[in-house]
Amino acid sequence: MFFKKEKVKNNNYQTKICALLIHAAKIDEKYTEKEENIIKETLSELGLEKDNITKTIEEAKIIEENSNQILDFTKEVKNLPNQDKIKIIESLWSIIYSNNDADIYETNLMRRLAGLLYIDNKTMGDIKEKIKQNSK
Repeated sequence: MFFKKEKVKNNNYQTKICALLIHAAKIDEKYTEKEENIIKETLSELGLEKDNITKTIEEAKIIEENSNQILDFTKEVKNLPNQDKIKIIESLWSIIYSNNDADIYETNLMRRLAGLLYIDNKTMGDIKEKIKQNSK
């Protein structure tokens, strides 16, 4: 039997965003320091104070490990202003292309997120291509 890690009391939107980013980083089973640095930078750009980033990442890891669906992470994100959603999508693609490749699980995740976050296919494709070109 598997035991879940302790539950996190703080479920603010930044922790949920972080859990989503961690989920994307872990989906290829290779969670790297480069991916974590992208996550830290994203949280900082979204207004999280530097002193709270490590704590938020630790809480988000617990949430991500205990969750069985991405809906838990996207509820808060889809109500954010469009520029914040775009930043999160850019960060997700940056995480995916941090190893210069996107596997089938990563691209499937992004396809599902486009619908859940109300991002049209053209916008999603444009962001993907921009990040892909910048990662080369």
